[in-house]
Amino acid sequence: MEHPKNTICLWYNGDAEEAARFYAQTFPDSSVGEILHAPGDYPSGAQGDVLTVKFTVLGTPCLGLNGGPAFQHNEAFSFQVATKDQEETDRYWNAIVGNGGEESACGWCKDKWGISWQITPVALTEAIADPDRAAARRAFEAMMEMGKIDISAIEAARRG
Repeated sequence: MEHPKNTICLWYNGDAEEAARFYAQTFPDSSVGEILHAPGDYPSGAQGDVLTVKFTVLGTPCLGLNGGPAFQHNEAFSFQVATKDQEETDRYWNAIVGNGGEESACGWCKDKWGISWQITPVALTEAIADPDRAAARRAFEAMMEMGKIDISAIEAARRG
């Protein structure tokens, strides 16, 4: 059994396995691994409950910990997903928002478990890094008005 040197541990309120399965179905290079059941009773659960779920999201090793309701996710942590085109951007955004999630601003959305996602087209990243600072500013200002990123609008703003 392989143990990665660094793993992102995400706290869930009893639904780590559901979240891991959703991520595995939604993103390439994602999978659900070992599911550890509690060997005994504990303060927020019972023997046999799913305690942890190993999973991978876009190649990044994660561990879902069913720790109970004590902690909630917030935007201080997010997955940033680089997308190649509008179809891929729409697919991920719609999967997250359409599965009980919520839209936010500037390419951010939140899944139904409270994890934040930045669905970020490469075209946006390139536009706001444009050496032509006026073009970069126009693209940035366009992004600031968006929820889901519209690549054609970003490119139009970049061109002026």
